[in-house]
Amino acid sequence: MRDATAIVGIGNTEYAKALDRPEKVLALEAILAALDDAGIDPADVDGLASYTMEGTEEIEIARNLGCRAVTWFGQVGYGGGAGCGVVGNAAMAVASGQCDVAVAWRSRKRGAAASRPWAGVRDRVGGNQQWSRPWGLLRPVDEIAMLTRRYLHEYGGSREHLCNVAMAARGHANRNPAATMHAKPMTRDDYFAARWISEPLCLFDNCLETDGAGAVVIVRADRARDCRTRPAYVHSWAQSIPLDHQTMTNFFTDDPLRGPAWDCAAKLWAGADVGPDDVDVAQLYDAFSPLVLLSLEGYGFCGRGEAPGFTEDGGIALGGRLPVNTSGGGMSEAYVHGFNLIIEAVRQVRGTSTAQVPDAEVSLVTSGEGVPTSALLLVRR
Repeated sequence: MRDATAIVGIGNTEYAKALDRPEKVLALEAILAALDDAGIDPADVDGLASYTMEGTEEIEIARNLGCRAVTWFGQVGYGGGAGCGVVGNAAMAVASGQCDVAVAWRSRKRGAAASRPWAGVRDRVGGNQQWSRPWGLLRPVDEIAMLTRRYLHEYGGSREHLCNVAMAARGHANRNPAATMHAKPMTRDDYFAARWISEPLCLFDNCLETDGAGAVVIVRADRARDCRTRPAYVHSWAQSIPLDHQTMTNFFTDDPLRGPAWDCAAKLWAGADVGPDDVDVAQLYDAFSPLVLLSLEGYGFCGRGEAPGFTEDGGIALGGRLPVNTSGGGMSEAYVHGFNLIIEAVRQVRGTSTAQVPDAEVSLVTSGEGVPTSALLLVRR
């Protein structure tokens, strides 16, 4: 798998609180943009990869794109944990000859409050949620707030460090004309004046809820050299469901703060020629600001309890020791279940980001922390 395939096309729609097209149309727009970026005819697509939560079926994509025949298709579950796994599975299919040109995408309309899963009321709550929902853990933010309380208690971090994460993302978004928060600078005073969403997490510790879509095109390395754009080679990828894990409420393990990132990272680095010290830029899944702290530790950029200090003095901003979420991420560019992070990771390898890290050769992107997850290492060759 190492460097056997590459992402050669990226595309996305605009991002907004509300777009007037259905998810299928948004998906097709993003896929066509990615194919045009790569210089590949839609008829050549024979592999399709998406999330299980994707509302658009493969047959709809294949028919509307005009694919001649699709010989491989697959989906990955667990929402925000799926993105890198979707691309990794597509790369595996291409590398093994199941298909020649694979498209991976995510199309999502969640700007409207009524579209969010927790907006409805059910007669009966089932599964593991029956032990948490009736006592007030209604939304993902409530569950992550519990873990955040534990983390800050164990390691002495503070809301100042959560603010560092939000400020870095917003600063990068202010450089990105496509970001939802491009024209909305934020100060530390703004952060601390914001309303609570689920204490200790305020408004600016939360991702956006966005309408939009993104897509990438994956081909074999030998074909990648003939495409229009600089390839971003898939150097390594991994997935993980850790021992005794429960989605979002990882409260029952021996160490609730050792989440899915740790096992995913072990597999990722084992399959790579590089390590954390070689990573030039990272796109870390940021549905909530504390997830960035957990990922910094889980993927080996610092030790246990050291992530708060890692964010100080601009540590994760452009020019810092590890620039993170350079497009603005889920908190300030858009939230499409992390797929925009993958697109930005490719831009960094190409050298076309609006917050470009000079000579970036190794670009890490991760999917959701707190859910069964995945990660990708993209490299320039």
